[in-house]
Amino acid sequence: MIELKDFKVLSDLSPKELSELDSKIRRIKYGRGEIIFQEGAPAFGFYLVFEGHVKLVKRTLGGKKQILKLVGPGEIIGETTLFDKGVHIAYAKTLNKSLVGFIERGEFFDFLMRHPAVSFRFFEKLSEELKAFQCKLAERSYNGSKERLARIILKLGESGIELSRTELAEMAGVSSKTAIRTLGELQERGVITVDDRKITVLDPKSLEAMAEPFPFKLEDNLII
Repeated sequence: MIELKDFKVLSDLSPKELSELDSKIRRIKYGRGEIIFQEGAPAFGFYLVFEGHVKLVKRTLGGKKQILKLVGPGEIIGETTLFDKGVHIAYAKTLNKSLVGFIERGEFFDFLMRHPAVSFRFFEKLSEELKAFQCKLAERSYNGSKERLARIILKLGESGIELSRTELAEMAGVSSKTAIRTLGELQERGVITVDDRKITVLDPKSLEAMAEPFPFKLEDNLII
């Protein structure tokens, strides 16, 4: 489990300032597969992931799902509604046992007024994710399913996050059949091994040759 000082968006704060902010955070334990917030629900603040992993998922009108991002310790979720006071456009669900902190919008804004440097870190964070989503949009338009899956599998291998085949398909924006077929092909070639939900990368260079990485590096516990 990490501490508040380990969050990049809060890295400019002194121990005293971190202690002040910590007093405003309510920590909540979640089991595997629990909902943190629902799509369409009013947003009253944002969340900090101290332990575990969480997926942010968007549902379509047709009932399909798209995993927008996966986050681990040191990442935040629900921040996109922090400044517009809107509703959540996706739902957040734990992948495993997690410890998540919640801070109410009003209390955080009061803190920002006295510590404006944090605002710049937040804008830096939002800018980074916006660039990543722009790259993913281009990837969906121009890259094939195998290239998209290869990039995601590489990132999963680096992070240690385990996804089901359905979740992997939802992350890459392909059908479950395509994900299963591609995993089978890669396993036959000795590029990966698949044991239930765990994918082990045996030949990262082969995956790197297939994938088109983003032109910048995201934080280790963030997969988009």
